[in-house]
Amino acid sequence: MPGKSQIFDSWSDKYEQWFATPLGKIVRETELNLLLEYLAPAPGERILDAGCGTGIFTTDFLAAGAEVVGMDISAAMLQTAARKATRISKEKDFLAVKGNILDLPFLDGTFDKVISNTALEFIAEGNEAVGELFRVLKPGGLLVIATLNRLSPWAEERIGRAKRGETDLYDKAFFRSPQELLALAPVSGEFRTVVHFFKDEEPEKARRIEREGIEKKLDTGAFLVAKWVKPN
Repeated sequence: MPGKSQIFDSWSDKYEQWFATPLGKIVRETELNLLLEYLAPAPGERILDAGCGTGIFTTDFLAAGAEVVGMDISAAMLQTAARKATRISKEKDFLAVKGNILDLPFLDGTFDKVISNTALEFIAEGNEAVGELFRVLKPGGLLVIATLNRLSPWAEERIGRAKRGETDLYDKAFFRSPQELLALAPVSGEFRTVVHFFKDEEPEKARRIEREGIEKKLDTGAFLVAKWVKPN
């Protein structure tokens, strides 16, 4: 079986193509709104985007004026992220680094904020990964982690596909519930979920379902986002 980096390399184009579909655009918009609310990137901040992939959201952090280090295990995805970054930011504002979340190539307390988006589900050692993300964060800094919610039908569908041998991407994925995600950190945090519709919905129906899910504060949305502040 291919290694993780090879699997993600092969998914680089597919990842981009899906977010360009009508429903993919709604998913991106919905997820981005929550990420920006929780992370609140600002000019002058140095942010680590750990597991940045193809830079689906990295460019939005750059557009807010932050300096971003985009790190990923996949060289192919990093190349795509770097191309996107050069279109909207100065060269010094974005740095692409190939690396592993379990062994971050940065000194303690390097970043003002750290975000990891849909990477933790591919890491069994969740506590170690979160510990590393906290390590490179400055005291008083903010950590935001987004992952696929185990309580959502999206996770159930991916688990089923993996069991049927239809994909190698989710063969050994580790989906976590909101409480399981919060428990990985050494301090108390908070969470929210969005993307309450499923991937085969019509766009207008998807927007209606999403509004209802947010109003009801459901914890079963596919996109689970948690945040913590590192103690001083």
